[in-house]
Order: sequence, then C-alpha cells, then structure tokens
Amino acid sequence: MGKTAGVSHWVLHVDLDQFIAAVEVLRRPELRGKPVVVGGDGDPAKRGVVSTASYEAREFGVHSGQPLRTAAKRCPDCVFLPVDADHYNAVSEEVMAVLRETGAPVEVLGWDEAFVGVSTDNPESFARGLAADIKAATALDCSVGIGDNKLQAKIATGFGKPAGVFRLTSASWFDVLGDRPPDAIWGIGAKTLAKLATLGITTVRELAEADPDALAAVFGPMTGPWLVLIGCGRGDAEVDSTPYVARSHGREVTYQRNIRDWTQVGAEIARLARQVCGELTGRPVARVVVKVRYAPFDTVTHGVPLTGDFEAAAAAALALFTPGRPVRLLGVRAEFADVDD
Repeated sequence: MGKTAGVSHWVLHVDLDQFIAAVEVLRRPELRGKPVVVGGDGDPAKRGVVSTASYEAREFGVHSGQPLRTAAKRCPDCVFLPVDADHYNAVSEEVMAVLRETGAPVEVLGWDEAFVGVSTDNPESFARGLAADIKAATALDCSVGIGDNKLQAKIATGFGKPAGVFRLTSASWFDVLGDRPPDAIWGIGAKTLAKLATLGITTVRELAEADPDALAAVFGPMTGPWLVLIGCGRGDAEVDSTPYVARSHGREVTYQRNIRDWTQVGAEIARLARQVCGELTGRPVARVVVKVRYAPFDTVTHGVPLTGDFEAAAAAALALFTPGRPVRLLGVRAEFADVDD
C-alpha cells in the first residue's frame, strides 16, 4: 500500500467544500462572495443552529452547530437562509453518481462526503480528475484526501481545503501530524484530549508511543489500545459500497418558548410518536426512545422496549423523566430491531 511505483490501492476521501452554502449560492448567484449562513428556518431571531456557513461567514467566527442567534451577533451582515433538505439530497445524488461512474467502490458518509477506493499509480491525478468531473457536473468544488486507509484520507482532506488535493500516508504520518495535538486525528474530541493530557500525552507522536495497557486502564480495554492504533495512523482500508441502512428513525422539535407544563410535554411527545410511527416503513422496532433537552442545554434520553402500542411506549419512556424543569426540545426515536450490531 502507498507505493509510488506500479499500481497500488488508495483510499480517497471526497469532501464538497462548504456544500450547503455553495449549493445555495448556485441558486442565488448574487450571494457569491457574501457571508451566507444556512440553518433552521433561516430566521436568526428564532431557535435553531447553523447547518453550514460560507467561508466568508466563517471569518467572523460563525461555524456549524452554533446557535443562529450567536451567528447573527458575530456577523450582523450575514445572509440567513432556511434549510432545504430535499434540494441538498438531489444535488448530493448528482455528486455520488459522478463518483460511482468511475466503477470504483463508493462509501457515502453524508450529503457532502464519501470514500472512494481506487487502484492507480497516480492517485493525485485521479483525484484531480474526479474533482474536475464533479465541477463539470454540478459546478461545485471539492477537496480530496488521499491515504493508505480511511483515517489518513479523511484527515488529509482538511489539508487540501479548499478545492485541493493532499496525500497523507503511513510514510508521511509523523512528518505531518507528529507534533500536532491528538485531536488532529479524526475521532478524538475535546474530552479525550483532556484525559490524554492528564497522562502527559499532548502530541500524536506521544499517543503512538503510549502503552496500550496504560490507556486501557483509563479509557477501557477496547478504546485504550484503539487510541494508540489511530495515533500510529492505522485504520480500515476497505471501502464498503453497501447501501446505508438506517439504525433508527425519529423526529425532534426545538420550541421557541420553553415548555413548563408537563401536560403539554406529554401531548407533544404523543404527537411526535404518532408522526414517527406513521413514517415507519414496516421494519420491526425494538425500542422507543424519548429525548428531552431542558433549558438551557441539559439533554437526557430514556428508552423502553416496544412490546405493544408505539405511542404508549413513548409515554412510558417519558414517565422515566423527572418533570418540573422547563423544556426547550423534545424528540421521539424508533430504534430498529433488524440492524446487526
């Protein structure tokens, strides 16, 4: 793997640059070059979060997952647009069709990204050709990461943005990442980073050199050794083109005003349960899960096995919560029984 002489197998990670914002700018060319934020129903005065922000908006500190109100404070001149999921799905399908036309296996990760497994002696040339094909078909830019495995390819994409190509392999892993903090690795978040710091591990190289048994004592017998492996740049190299099968289906609502009456909470859970039940496609359901986010941002979930009526199961799950606190979000989710663990 990763040999430059002769044909070798590579994993490519294709990531559409600022996908949702870019799609909206294509529909509204007058917005090109302006700070654009897409999220919720497009009204920053209401509750909702940023789905994506254009590069111009990001310069003001606006980012995905941020409350729309915060985005508006940081960038008062931002153009706010509502989410149009159906349109994004349609454009995403066009992109994935271009990837599949290569004949290579394609593993879709979401609207805007996918892994592609290719055998070639020049992965950079292949990646640039793929990006050009996507540009010709959709007018969208993408970045492509190249690696010996998915982990390396995913991380490499970040170095290629925007609209570029970058190769990260086992041979270059420590040259590129060795002195960076462990959260430079895909899969390591803030909590894990903080725990590693208490062990004196502050770089990727130190993580790779850590004792797996010592990390197992802190993170668990599976996670500890896994952290050392990804610290070394090890990962899965198989691109799985099997169509994605959802493990669950649910609905949730963020309320513009906190709900304080638990009777109203029960009525909302019943309404969401009926909606979710009506959208199920006949697959057997194992559990019904209720999600409650208390104000300001404390989230709790409880679930019960489905043994009879779906709405009754949702009510039973809600009964596991402690009433009385103001609620800002409610959700109901069906977890399917026919998904392999």
